[in-house]
Parts: sequence; structure tokens; C-alpha cells
Amino acid sequence: MDRIATIKGFADLFSPESRAFTRMETAARRVFARYGYQELRVPVLEHTELFQRGIGAATDVVQKEMYTFTDRGGRSVTMRPEATAGIMRAYLDSGRNRQEAVTRLFTFGPMFRYERPQKGRLRQFHQIDCECLNAAEPHVDAEMTVMVMRFMSELGIDDLELQLNSLGCARCRPAYRALLRDWLGRLDRDRLCEDCRRRLDANPLRVLDCKMPGCQALTAGAPFVAAHICPDCREHFDTVRRLVAAEGVDFTLNHRLVRGLDYYTRTAFEVVSRGIGSQGAVAGGGRYDGLAAAIGGPDVPAIGFACGMERLAMLLPAEDDPRPDFHAAVLAAQADALDTAFAVCQALRDAGFHGELDHMPRSMKAAMRRADKSKARCVLIFGPDELAAGTVAVKRLDNGEQATTPLADAVSIVAGIVVTS
Repeated sequence: MDRIATIKGFADLFSPESRAFTRMETAARRVFARYGYQELRVPVLEHTELFQRGIGAATDVVQKEMYTFTDRGGRSVTMRPEATAGIMRAYLDSGRNRQEAVTRLFTFGPMFRYERPQKGRLRQFHQIDCECLNAAEPHVDAEMTVMVMRFMSELGIDDLELQLNSLGCARCRPAYRALLRDWLGRLDRDRLCEDCRRRLDANPLRVLDCKMPGCQALTAGAPFVAAHICPDCREHFDTVRRLVAAEGVDFTLNHRLVRGLDYYTRTAFEVVSRGIGSQGAVAGGGRYDGLAAAIGGPDVPAIGFACGMERLAMLLPAEDDPRPDFHAAVLAAQADALDTAFAVCQALRDAGFHGELDHMPRSMKAAMRRADKSKARCVLIFGPDELAAGTVAVKRLDNGEQATTPLADAVSIVAGIVVTS
């Protein structure tokens, strides 16, 4: 029978990869709490319509990338390709839009998109996601943008570039879309990639975001959205830039930054690394004031961002010594000593120490070699003499000193060694 292997585009995360994820989550909780954000866990599975209406039926995500299937009840459901729509759905379901003036939420977890697996982006990938709901002021945009960069700094990640743009609003963007569609319509369609030819009519802004060099060169002269926004959007964007600059955060204006999902409005931002190649975006987001209404709720101004954890992990500084502080190896020289060794090892753990029991009796030479390799502070040995006398032999591994002590004193002896070694 053939062995069952991992599905293409999905990965098992052992240490140190899993440990890198824990580092990111710990730093996120620490930084986001300073800004008043609370953690939310949302389902992996949602009604397909949530993403069709929230993300946009014409987007690449909905048209080509979603994991969608019909459940046993005949309902079309989708494994979440992103977190924002689900968070907004949870926010409206819970009634927090009626209970709280402003709601700040963050979440971690896997997302699913059927696309070509690449370095730092698999079909199951993981994101850190933050959303500030029911806040329309430009100060919120600036606060979130600064928070992203503070989070990166907390992780020790540098050599990053913050890029900003304004996408306009529901009042001014339609005119720009018409202008852009007319300008793109004069291009030689055959020189565009297949995706951009499809986007020309359905989602023309996404043509500007194409990463294909040929498309970028062909559209280099396209009108910029920021040059065609209304006075209110311009004032909003000017305030964001002023506040971000005042906090010492450097940024560049990227007129081609349009984001890939339909629900974005006004401020858009992206954090790009110079160290991981052409697909260097490690975080991105912006304002999406129209999402709540698109999924059947009231108008709720909102802004958020997501960080790709696999890509962030590629940039994390190496840890000095990732292994836990290993205090005691517990060895039983014979099978009938295992019960006593088990009880003493558990007492060490209950007292807050790291203890590991070798559950398989082996020769003392082999057991000591294994304990030394583990870099324990000391070894607790249960041989026939110790078992008969109700004692335990304790050997320090830093200087080789060994002494026999009553079982009742084992924890205090280990505590003393931990303090002095």
C-alpha cells in the first residue's frame, strides 16, 4: 500500500518553523495590546457568498483561487481565503456595531488559496490580521500604519519599505475607473498577460498591480488614482501622511498600489522587504468602508491589514539558543524503578522545573550519554540500590559531582543545582 503524503501546497511545521510562528504571535499580542486590540478566533469555513460579495465576484481570489465545495446540506461553503470578511461578519453577527463605539480586533490562523505554490506562499498559508471597525478618521489610518511598523521593529525585522497610496472613495473612484478603462482600452491587448486582459473590463485597477514586467512597462504611463481623488479624500490622505511622518516612519508613495480586493477605499499601504525577492510584500492592507454594506450590514467604516507569517518567518533574526532550559534528566536503571522515577519526574514538573524521563530502561552508559547530549543541568538516577533505600543519585553535569539524597529532597536538590549552575 502506498504511503499517504502531504497535499501539494500544504506543509507540516515542525520546530524551528513552528517556533518562529510562536515568536510572531507573542510579539503581535504584545504590540497590539498597547493599541487596544483584542484577540478574536473566527471559523475557517464560511458561506461562499460572504467572499463573493465581500471580496468581489470579479477578483482573482473568487474566480480562480478559492477552495469551495457543497456540503451535505447542499450549501456552498468556502475555506477562508482571507480573514477580513469573516471578521466583519462576526462583528455584525455579534451586534458589536450597536454596542461599541470602536472595535479593535486581531486574529491568527491559516488561509487557503488554490494558486501556484511559491516560496513563502503555499496553498495553506498563515496570516496575522488586524481590523479597526467603526472608525473613519485619518488618525486611525495613521495609527494602524505606525502600529504595523512598530510590530516589525518588535520582531527585529528591518530593511523594510512602507508604501502608501490613496484609492479614493465611492464618490470619486467611479470616474477614475472610467478614465483608467478608457486609457487601458487604447493599449494593444495582445501585449498584456492573460490575467490583465481579463481584468480590463471587470477590475481595471488590478492591471496596475500586475507584477509581470511586460504589463508594468506597458502601463507605466497610466493615470494615477491619487491624482483624481476628491478633496475629502485628498485631505484624508494628506493627514495620514503627515501623522505617519511625524512619528519618524519613512514611506514612499506607490501610485501602482491598488490592493487586490474590491472592498478597499482611500488609504492603502504595503510593507515590502528588500530581502526576499520580487514577491517581497510581507504585510498589506488599507481602508474598506464599503465591506459591511456589501455583506448585508449597515455602513461601517473600517481599516485593517494582514501579515503573511511564512514570509515574515523568512526575515526573522536567528535565535541565540531556542531550546528550553533543560533542568533534569530522570533515568531508571531497571524496569521496576520506572514507577518511582515517573513520580519524581512529575514532582519536578509540578514545581516548575523541566524534567524528562527516559521511559525505556537502558545501560547506564547509554543513558548518561543521552542525558549529556540533552544538555541537562543534572541527572537523577534510580538504580537497584537507590530503589531499595528510597533514595536517588543526583549527578551534576557541569562538574561531575554526584550525591545520594532521600527521595523527599529530590526537588529541592534540583532547585539548588539550577540556581548555582
